[in-house]
Amino acid sequence: MKPWIKKTLMGIFGASIAVGGLTACSSSHSHRGPVSAEKMAEMRAKVVERVGSKLDLNDAQRAKLNVLADKMEAQRAAFIGTTADPRAEMRAIVAGEKFDRARAETLLDEKTRAVQTSSPEVIGALADFYDSLNPEQQNKVRELMQRRKGWLARG
Repeated sequence: MKPWIKKTLMGIFGASIAVGGLTACSSSHSHRGPVSAEKMAEMRAKVVERVGSKLDLNDAQRAKLNVLADKMEAQRAAFIGTTADPRAEMRAIVAGEKFDRARAETLLDEKTRAVQTSSPEVIGALADFYDSLNPEQQNKVRELMQRRKGWLARG
């Protein structure tokens, strides 16, 4: 595979993980503002426990799942950045008579760089976790993804 295709696919995969993580972590809480560190830790523990119980993970697999959760959390934090209010940034872009293209491109570059920087670590952690699963567990992951629009989907 050509290097630019591989990098593009990794970037897209990383962005989808980041967006999925943001959506999962903020879906029911978006109207109340950013999720607190305590609430994030609570949600993460629930997701790890749910995945662990559904796949009947052993201790080594749970450890790899926790590493994956750490990497995804770090990627999410890098994606969000240090901006206290991301909506304020978007309001600033459209505050004037003209759309602030330069500011929008800077914001996009910042978010893209954050995803590209941490995606290899997230992909590596995901691969390590998935590869640690036995064939039965891997099949269960595939079935859950097929049936429920993702293996972490609610319902």
